Amino acid sequence: MESDLQHAREQAHLLLDVLPGEKLAAVRNLLEVMVEPLSRSLAAAPVEEEDLTPETSAALDRASASLDRGESVSHKEVLSEFGL
Repeated sequence: MESDLQHAREQAHLLLDVLPGEKLAAVRNLLEVMVEPLSRSLAAAPVEEEDLTPETSAALDRASASLDRGESVSHKEVLSEFGL
């Protein structure tokens, strides 16, 4: 689902890149109206990046290797553990 959202965002960015200047301003105004003030502030906030610790890097490597071996849990299985 996250990848679908990311794909939709990438498509929107591509469309914005080819939009004529006079239409870009109209789209920007529409987006500003659609986004509430808090979301707009969050979107404009700088991204804080943290350095990966060796422990986190090792955990990510283990998780990636596990997925490469086909060891995964479906979303449905996770929800069932919570009784959903």
